[in-house]
Amino acid sequence: MTALYLSRPAILSCLGEGIAHHVRALLERVDSPLTLSDHLFRAENLSGSAYMLGSIRTDLRPFPVSLADKHRSRNNQVLWHCLQQLEPQIEVAITKFGEHRIAVVIGSSTTGVDENIPVFKYEAAHPNDWSGATFKQQQQYFSAPADFIAHQYGLKGLVYGISTACTSGAKALITAARLLKANICDAVICGGVDTLSLLTVKGFNSLSVLSNIRTNPFSVNRQGINIGEGAAVFVMSREKLDDTSVQLLGYGASSDAYHMSSPHPEGEGAISSFYAALASAQVQPHQIGWINLHGTGTIHNDQMESLAVSAIFGNETFCTSTKPYTGHTLGAAGAIEAAILWGMIDRTLNPNGQLPAQLWDGQRDPQLPSIALTDSHSRWINDKRIGASSSFAFGGNNTVLILGETDD
Repeated sequence: MTALYLSRPAILSCLGEGIAHHVRALLERVDSPLTLSDHLFRAENLSGSAYMLGSIRTDLRPFPVSLADKHRSRNNQVLWHCLQQLEPQIEVAITKFGEHRIAVVIGSSTTGVDENIPVFKYEAAHPNDWSGATFKQQQQYFSAPADFIAHQYGLKGLVYGISTACTSGAKALITAARLLKANICDAVICGGVDTLSLLTVKGFNSLSVLSNIRTNPFSVNRQGINIGEGAAVFVMSREKLDDTSVQLLGYGASSDAYHMSSPHPEGEGAISSFYAALASAQVQPHQIGWINLHGTGTIHNDQMESLAVSAIFGNETFCTSTKPYTGHTLGAAGAIEAAILWGMIDRTLNPNGQLPAQLWDGQRDPQLPSIALTDSHSRWINDKRIGASSSFAFGGNNTVLILGETDD
């Protein structure tokens, strides 16, 4: 079995920046940063409702002055700011393997789509006239974040983007593993990035799944999701590039194609991806000590995911949704939640083996199968810390990642 090492991740969300900060904030149960705001509309001089959002408040690292316009988008700037945490590992990989043996695979669902709002505002003011604003096509390519990374670090290997809605970031890690196993490259910069977008927020609003209070997964009082933004990026390789011992042990993916936007109600695709991940990692359900759930707080997801987890793990494996802290970061969610799993496994960041408590009102939905949602007393209980991160997306697209320690 090919060992696949995940470097210390770079991570940025509304909760803050850096994996140490995220672990500390989650374990100390800081106040959720999700806030009710209409700033997306005000920023574009538009009127619109306030939504509960997870907005990055950090002053972002400026782009280099010489950067071409095609790479300039807020999505890429969030990525650029996040990447400064990962640059030591990127430099090690370049020195060790060379620019031609490093691939880049980044997931995103919004990419730079909002960079073209001025075009549509102009046309709305000048019907049938598209000449007054330049359409920025390359800024909204799904490959734009990966193209930007390759450009910034002078990389010459395989470069592409993945956009499978809310599994994009997780799919980027799975793709990286496959590239490494096929010996197409020696290291992969992989992860996900998404930023708050009017298009996305209004789209989810049209599905009637947005909540104007903090998301409350698995509660009888849940009202839906809160959208957030952020990025998480790893360097994956077949050998250690830093002092981490956390590996990508296995992964599973499926596509049940049950409905355009809703998961299969019996969790068939989720169950399939969990079993595929366990088989890939060569571990049994009882060896999984924690699951970072997709946990969006919608009726359909809570029903499907609790059914899947209950069917495979019963009520024994600790589970948490971290979205009440980060919001649902869409194409970045799978990578951000894998990074949080990485941080909870790492014994330097989490020496006492504490697990983050579920942030909710504690009012279980009696219609859902019982699963072991964490509280302030929950801890890793196995000798080896092995955990899973699940992500589910439109079109019945399902992924599960298993990270953990080995005997190496």
